[in-house]
Amino acid sequence: MTHPTVSIVIPVYNEEDGLQALFDRLYPALDALGKTYEVIFINDGSRDRSPAMLADQFHQRPDVTRVILFNGNFGQHRAILAGFEHARGEQIVTLDADLQNPPEDIKTLLDEMDKGHDYVGSIRRQRNDSAWRHFASRAMNRLREKLTKIKMTDQGCMLRAYSRRIIDTINQCNEMHTFIPALAYSFAQKPTEVIVGHEERFAGESKYSLYSLIRLNFDLMTGFSIVPLQAFSMLGMLVSLGSAALFVLLAVRRLIVGPEVGGLFTLFALVFFLIGLALFGIGLLGEYIGRIYHEVRQRPRYLISAVLERKDSDA
Repeated sequence: MTHPTVSIVIPVYNEEDGLQALFDRLYPALDALGKTYEVIFINDGSRDRSPAMLADQFHQRPDVTRVILFNGNFGQHRAILAGFEHARGEQIVTLDADLQNPPEDIKTLLDEMDKGHDYVGSIRRQRNDSAWRHFASRAMNRLREKLTKIKMTDQGCMLRAYSRRIIDTINQCNEMHTFIPALAYSFAQKPTEVIVGHEERFAGESKYSLYSLIRLNFDLMTGFSIVPLQAFSMLGMLVSLGSAALFVLLAVRRLIVGPEVGGLFTLFALVFFLIGLALFGIGLLGEYIGRIYHEVRQRPRYLISAVLERKDSDA
């Protein structure tokens, strides 16, 4: 337990209906690896029986189980970061608690790491999500790749494996808002991807709302690229040039033809377009300023109320 080969990091938030099924599949799959391992559960402020079930599982398998209990809900990515800071393994795997990614596929990722890869992403073989989530994910994947140059076929799949070097580098970063797979990819020297299974949630509903997915992608875009700001600056320059040309055209027309009586609604449409463009730019600037605001406050990313783990002296 002191120096396991593999660390499995699993954030948990209100998953009482599916946790026992996760335990029943996860531990046999890890026992069959033939490697020493630890499982780190991070309870992200669950309001159901999840903390009690995690504590029971720790008492059943204290040799390979550790539980981190937050004193509030800080979000999935911050829970994963807490797991990274406590992980001891040389190979670290992240996994959702909802069983949409089969725990049996962990071996597939670790086999690729044994070949020398330091980052192993995953591609869901057949997604069992709603149509709108599937469409939105594909659209955001394409946009993200164009803006950030980070190539991930399936950015929404949690099942990923990281080397110790990448995790140590991530632990040195103090960003309040980030997208962990993209951050890890930027540190990887030999990344790869594998195809994994994807199942329907064993129980419960997804904790990601449409708003959460939009916020996640805003963090991804603004956290890894300033291309949106540069693109808006170019657009602003083009609109300014167009406005200047229109002003010159109207001034010349007034001198030659006389004042224009009609065209009021056309003018309104042009004004509304320019106002909308300005508001969009203000919102875009607000996203970047908001990131700066959160960073300069230097508040803790999460607060831990307790850690359940067996001490070395108890082994």
